[in-house]
Amino acid sequence: MAVHGVHGGRAGAGAVEVARLGGLWRVTRPWHPGLRPFLRSYVGYWEAVTTPYEARLVPTGCATLLISLAEPFSQVRRLGVRGGGSGRIGSLVVGLEDRPAICVHPGGQEAIRVEFTPLGAYRLFGMPMSELTNLAIEIRDVLGPEAGTLVERLASTPDWAARFDLLDAALLARLGYGPEPAPEVGHAWRLLSGSAGAVPIARIAAEVGWSQGYLIRRFTQQIGLTPKASARVLRFRHAVALLGRGAVSLTDLSTACGFYDQSHLNREFRAIAGTTPGQMVASRRVEGALALSASANSSNTEPSAGR
Repeated sequence: MAVHGVHGGRAGAGAVEVARLGGLWRVTRPWHPGLRPFLRSYVGYWEAVTTPYEARLVPTGCATLLISLAEPFSQVRRLGVRGGGSGRIGSLVVGLEDRPAICVHPGGQEAIRVEFTPLGAYRLFGMPMSELTNLAIEIRDVLGPEAGTLVERLASTPDWAARFDLLDAALLARLGYGPEPAPEVGHAWRLLSGSAGAVPIARIAAEVGWSQGYLIRRFTQQIGLTPKASARVLRFRHAVALLGRGAVSLTDLSTACGFYDQSHLNREFRAIAGTTPGQMVASRRVEGALALSASANSSNTEPSAGR
């Protein structure tokens, strides 16, 4: 595929930037100001060389919108969930997760991957996030038939700046009439995420002025995971971030991230990611996932921070 729209974009949108990272070409530009509060990552990409791959998706603490512009996935299979396989699936929505999944692709992938904060996703999708937990669902089943039309328009538009313009407009329109999260849930999420899962649930409930039971119900509906499960994922993500910086012992990592000991750390990594801390460090990265075989494309980076 030719590189289109490298310096494109409407006035004020910022220049599109294209970079090759391992086996992927990645396309980014500064986020639209109206989207920034709701996003954690926004990137287009395609394979430099068409190669079948299999990769492990690990929980991120975000919800994901994946718009497929070429070949669909052969399967996205959630580990530990009965009937958790999607079958062949193209553009999809993934809710918050607390366990890993395996994605299989025949090669020839070209896509836009957008990660949302949990409450940004609640507002965008306009449905209880608990209905999306640990699931990969066809985009039309969440966003309606107009989402299929949008995917077709994006796929038929070769210029990346124009693609981002189309998607920005569609996202802004949905966010404009989406449901407002409860302020108490927003505050509870900020307390939990800001502490990397360290604040006790009882303290959060007292601070927002709700009973623990009511907090759990409303939080789970709008976030997608219970406060306890969210705290586990946030501790895991904190540990992954520290591992990525290197030069930290697993004992120190366990202490820093609130695990009881190294055995607890290892158990949580296996439960949440299906791997060990050491294996995760050694794994190559594909966009938003860990490569499972030598045939997988490697970007050698985490998803863009969007800056």
